[in-house]
Amino acid sequence: MTVTAPPAGPFGQLAPEGASAPRGRRYLRFVPAVGAVLSGVLLYVSFPPRTLWWLALPAFAGFAWVVRERRWKAAFGLGYLFGLGFLVPLLKWTGVEVGPLPWLALAAIEAVFVGLVGVGVAAVSRLPGWPLWAAALWTAGEAARARAPFSGFPWGKIAFGQADGIFLPLAAVGGTPVLGFAVVLCGFGLYDVVRLARERRLARGVTRPAAAVALLSVAVPVVGAVAARPLVSDKAEDGTATVAAIQGNVPRLGLEFNAQRRAVLDYHARETERLAAEVKAGKTPRPDFVLWPENSSDVDPFANADAAAVINRAVDAIGVPISVGGVVERDDKMFNEQILWDPKQGPTQTYDKRQIQPFGEYMPLRGLVGAINSNWTEMAHADFARGSKPGVFTIDGTKVGIATCYEAAFDWAVRDTVTHGAQLISVPSNNATFDRSEMTYQQLAMSRVRAVEHSRTVVVPVTSGVSAIIMPDGRITQKTGMFVADHLVQKVPLRSSETPATAMGILPEMLLVLVAAGGLGWAIGSGLRARRAGDA
Repeated sequence: MTVTAPPAGPFGQLAPEGASAPRGRRYLRFVPAVGAVLSGVLLYVSFPPRTLWWLALPAFAGFAWVVRERRWKAAFGLGYLFGLGFLVPLLKWTGVEVGPLPWLALAAIEAVFVGLVGVGVAAVSRLPGWPLWAAALWTAGEAARARAPFSGFPWGKIAFGQADGIFLPLAAVGGTPVLGFAVVLCGFGLYDVVRLARERRLARGVTRPAAAVALLSVAVPVVGAVAARPLVSDKAEDGTATVAAIQGNVPRLGLEFNAQRRAVLDYHARETERLAAEVKAGKTPRPDFVLWPENSSDVDPFANADAAAVINRAVDAIGVPISVGGVVERDDKMFNEQILWDPKQGPTQTYDKRQIQPFGEYMPLRGLVGAINSNWTEMAHADFARGSKPGVFTIDGTKVGIATCYEAAFDWAVRDTVTHGAQLISVPSNNATFDRSEMTYQQLAMSRVRAVEHSRTVVVPVTSGVSAIIMPDGRITQKTGMFVADHLVQKVPLRSSETPATAMGILPEMLLVLVAAGGLGWAIGSGLRARRAGDA
């Protein structure tokens, strides 16, 4: 007698038998899909500006629940839905000025990586110690997403949602890959603990190895984070520096602020002169140097004497070097450039932004994009060129690393300022384009993670906010509001020692990618052997 199994539902689960099945049972087939989306939304809620970092753990427990032991098509679909639930709200800021189509297209493309991770997690979920392999696969997915397409888009790395969390010290151990891996491992382990307890296996001791792995998956990341605390230090190893961050504000929000470039420059010069007056009156200590944000002088000071005169006036007023964010044309190319402007010598050192933003600072597929909407190509009318050298300014013996705005999301762009001697890091940014969206707070959290990762003070001067001074332990000691003119002045520690994360660089990420590949290979091999045995 031949027994025919009931048809599978759209996500791999069994569909109800017969047309007479109760309507409630038919709706059960959509529970995994709804669970995937809600788990993704839960992960989004764990990110700034909220401080609910711990919600990442049940979010990944939910992800494990919906994809574990699924067929590959169902796993991809559910993983993709999880990715959409996470990325669509997280990236909403990308559509502030250009509308919903680019925002939704970006989220849809990035969610493909999450869908592929879902396939991998489903494959390894039958292996002993599956949370380890599954968490490594998530790290591998983030590694791929940070590199492709168009040089990658690492926004939404799990590590960037953990600036307020207990796992943060792990950034100093192995950077964002290790921090993110620990969070995901703990979430998967949490799911397995609940699953085994529900099946009464923990209590009965039927599968002690599985129970031990589940408990260790939760405990090891927490214990590791506690053990890593000594790596986080605010001790001044090379003395201190008094630094000032200027936030000049902009005339109005949105992309059109660029049409008022001279006004933006004047605003930053005016705020610097206000700081100089406070210093002269003895109300504020004199800084050793001043940091202006990205795009604080979109009028090229090398080509426009009036812009250079404004900067010179501000530098003369404060009497110390200023790092100016300018847009500079050189050799028929445009550069997003930081310029160190000295009171006596004028411009002395420059840094050209290396990781430029696709569809913002240059336009890939310009013809195709223009055919869809010519306004988008007009907004990015000129493509910026990439710089080629790390940004480290030497200012009266202090080495200041520069990672401009978007570069803060990329591990390599921040790390090599430290390996080239930076004793503190500046992240000059311009967020005025994105209105009052969550983007500013997401980016600020990245800088907090970078501070711990490399044990450096990080100063974030922003045109319109939020500007901040961040200690090497990730604490924000001063910050501004949004869309106000303000300045921050503080004596901060200078440090030169390297954390393990700085010293090892890409190695922890590559090791986790190899772990992921090993688990996936084992799962595929086991599946092939089982199929051959069944055929025999």
